[in-house]
Amino acid sequence: MPTRPFASRRTVLRGAAVTSVAGLGVAACKAPGGAATAGAAGAAPTAPVDLGAESEVAKGGAQLYREHNVVVSRSADGALKAYSTICTHAGCPINKLQGTTLVCPCHGSEFDALTGKVVRSPATEPLDELPVKAANGRIVAGPGA
Repeated sequence: MPTRPFASRRTVLRGAAVTSVAGLGVAACKAPGGAATAGAAGAAPTAPVDLGAESEVAKGGAQLYREHNVVVSRSADGALKAYSTICTHAGCPINKLQGTTLVCPCHGSEFDALTGKVVRSPATEPLDELPVKAANGRIVAGPGA
């Protein structure tokens, strides 16, 4: 019968430490509250959604619609733009708008709400742009809008 070498105590302890650290890395890439980064709470609209009155978004400003994971901005000339507020770094829903800067709660990425572009890493990809329109004084955003 061939003999198998036993793992040393040091090898076992190293394996346990690596497993623990890997688990922390996975937990860090989950949305606050322990929810995974994908799913209904962390998804952009898949159909048109009525976001509210068109007057809520001032020229040169932005409005965050947390419950729909959408930000709508209006340029100085009055044109509307909409972006998904699902962070392109780890898929966390962005829940904070400071002026026209979106701040991701998971790793601190920041995005310009007027252009969707990254202004602070770790994210490197811009936010996904969504179709948006104003109809009867209401803002509608999402695919098919």
